[in-house]
Formats: sequence, structure tokens, C-alpha cells
Amino acid sequence: MRKKIETLGILCLLILFIMAILYPALNIISVSLRSDDAFQTRSLTLWTDESSFKSYFTLFLETKFLTWMKNSFIVSFVVTLTGVVLASTSGYALSRFNFIGKKAVLFSILMTQMFPATMLLLPFFILLAKFELINSYIGLIIIYSSTALPFCVWQMKGYYDTVPPELEESARMDGCTRFSAFTKIILPVSVPALVITALFSFMASWSEYVVASIVLQDPELYTLPLGLKSFQASLATQWGLYAAGAVVVSIPVTILFIFLSRFLVSGLTIGSVKG
Repeated sequence: MRKKIETLGILCLLILFIMAILYPALNIISVSLRSDDAFQTRSLTLWTDESSFKSYFTLFLETKFLTWMKNSFIVSFVVTLTGVVLASTSGYALSRFNFIGKKAVLFSILMTQMFPATMLLLPFFILLAKFELINSYIGLIIIYSSTALPFCVWQMKGYYDTVPPELEESARMDGCTRFSAFTKIILPVSVPALVITALFSFMASWSEYVVASIVLQDPELYTLPLGLKSFQASLATQWGLYAAGAVVVSIPVTILFIFLSRFLVSGLTIGSVKG
């Protein structure tokens, strides 16, 4: 009886958590389907007689949403690629080699996670202004990559620590160089950690607003968060377009989580065993 009561309690808590997670999402979907472009409080109903897909048609046909999405995909893809390449190689070097200052490097990487990225906005802006990278994708990519890399490097280093060095040694005895052993032996068994690195890098740039609002000033270069913010004015807000855009923006991340979910648990837990 005690076990049944505990199981029932756990199920009730899970149901409450699921409801708390689903309600905001369903509410946004409901707002995007309203024809009155309002955000009033009422009972949650996804579809009524007055519901329509007008906001979605307007979003794609009468705004620059596709341009904003293209810009976000370009920035997020480059940041993700940069994060995977640099984190996989840097983490491997920190895991396999002993050199002077290694502990200081690891401590410095860990220390960077103690401060929010907003504290670095002014130094970043000054540096980008000196290199004339304001209002450019390159400047935005540099900031996103530099803020995402510390976690990614530490994650990859922790995962490499769990991979037996004997795998590389046996490959090198068979004639492989260190680089070929890394690419043919280590990287294939490190797929879960690489997935975590790619997903974190993608999310760090896909939905970020504050840094993008400082770096990008040309509307043609706006990413999705900046574009959606333009639907909000000082006196009125286009809630239908705002909600429809938020729904569409969440779809790529949701798809990534669904397809990569089998790697997430192993990538996060195994990489935290050592480090």
C-alpha cells in the first residue's frame, strides 16, 4: 500500500509539471489562432468559430519573417559548427595532454561560467567597434561562440576522460597517426557529447536577443528574436503575429530535441563522471 501511495504521489506531481509546461505553450497557440489580435484572459480554447490561420499567412507573406529565419539559421549554423569543431579538439587536448598551465586553463574556463554574458556586453561592443564588426554576422558569431565554448569545452573534456586511452594506443599500434585515431576512434564513440555540444551551441544563438540587439542595427540583418520584437510597439502590440512567430520559432528546437533525445541523457551524465 505504501508503494502504491508513493507511485500515485509521483504520478500526480508529474501531471502537475506537465500541465505547468503545456499550459503556456497551448495558450500561445490559442493566441496565434485568434482573429481579433488580442491577448485577453479567457478560458483556454485552441479552436473556436472565430479562429483562423490569418496570423500565420500574414507572418509569412506580409512581413520579413523568412529573412529573419534565414539570418538566424546562418548564424546558428556557423556558431554550432564552430562550437563542435573547437570544443571537440580543445576538450581532447585538455583531456589527453599534460602541459604547463593546464589547471589554470581549466579553472579559467570554469570561472567564466560564473558571470552572465550581459556583463561582457560593453567590452564586446568596444572590441567589435574597433574591428568594425558592428552590424555584421561575424561580430555576432564571435560573441555567441565565445560565450558558448566554455561549457562545450568542459563538457567534451569530461566525456573524453571516460574514453579509455587504450583505444587510441591500439589504433596507433596499427599504424594510425594521433589525428586519424582521434577522428576514426574517439569522435565516433563521443557522439552523445558532440550532440550536447551542438544542441547547446545552437540554442545559445537561436533565441538570443540582448546581444543581437546591440550588434545588429540593419533590419535586413535581424535575427528572429529581433524581428519578433518589432511587432511590439509603444502603444500597441500585434499579439497574433507575435504568438504565431513564437510558435514557428519553437518548431526547429522541438524537432532537434525529439531526434536527439536518445543522446541527451548519456551525453550529460557520462561526461559528468570525471572532470
